[in-house]
Amino acid sequence: MSIERQALMNTLTEWLRPQDFQDFCPNGLQVEGRAEIAKIVTGVTASQALIDRAIEHQADAILVHHGYFWKGENPSLVGMKHRRIKSLLAHDINLIAYHLPLDAHPELGNNVGLGQALQLADLQPVEAQPPRGILYQGYNQQPVSFEQMTHRVSQAVHRELIASVCGGEHLVRKVAICTGGGQGYIEQAADAGADLFISGEISEQTVHVARERGIHYIAAGHHATERFGARALGQRLAAELSLNVEFIDIDSPA
Repeated sequence: MSIERQALMNTLTEWLRPQDFQDFCPNGLQVEGRAEIAKIVTGVTASQALIDRAIEHQADAILVHHGYFWKGENPSLVGMKHRRIKSLLAHDINLIAYHLPLDAHPELGNNVGLGQALQLADLQPVEAQPPRGILYQGYNQQPVSFEQMTHRVSQAVHRELIASVCGGEHLVRKVAICTGGGQGYIEQAADAGADLFISGEISEQTVHVARERGIHYIAAGHHATERFGARALGQRLAAELSLNVEFIDIDSPA
């Protein structure tokens, strides 16, 4: 089965509501390809490797979390960016990207996806932190040790952790999550009363905040913590629109 590009974009806008976010990049259709879409490849980042795989799989569209045209980057279509976009245009492939809307979505988002993988109960946005859903919280059914949580998180993302910082002797019941490069939300997580904060990356100051605010911290990988949204969105498209959708993971150690 296939769908007109505009009908697909209307559906994605309805589901993800990109108009509710002030983002660092354009959300939605970033590079226009053929008007009729039957095969979609989803992934985390629109790298050349993902584009090449999409071409091999004869995809009509690529749907990712990390697309192009970020604020502050050189707008010139040269070098790596030229090669990527040239590949898309040469094969008439649409590039569709959703950044913050795919982090924060209450059913398909990266934060919710990681929380579900950890089997946390009562997953809810931290309402004090806009935009809604950028910081999530949930609970372990029973408090567990920090060491147990590091093992559980590693299993959930299928990789070794980048870093873990013990913030004290306390057990972990309440967990806050902001996937990817969300380590800067650690103080908001502490303010919300979390025992543990999980993100993808770690900064030098994150260590000191964790120790001084008494909150455990885990950096589980930017790419690893943001596999959930693109995969879940693709599965929803396949189920509700009967489209041929395939998630392709171009792994990254970051």
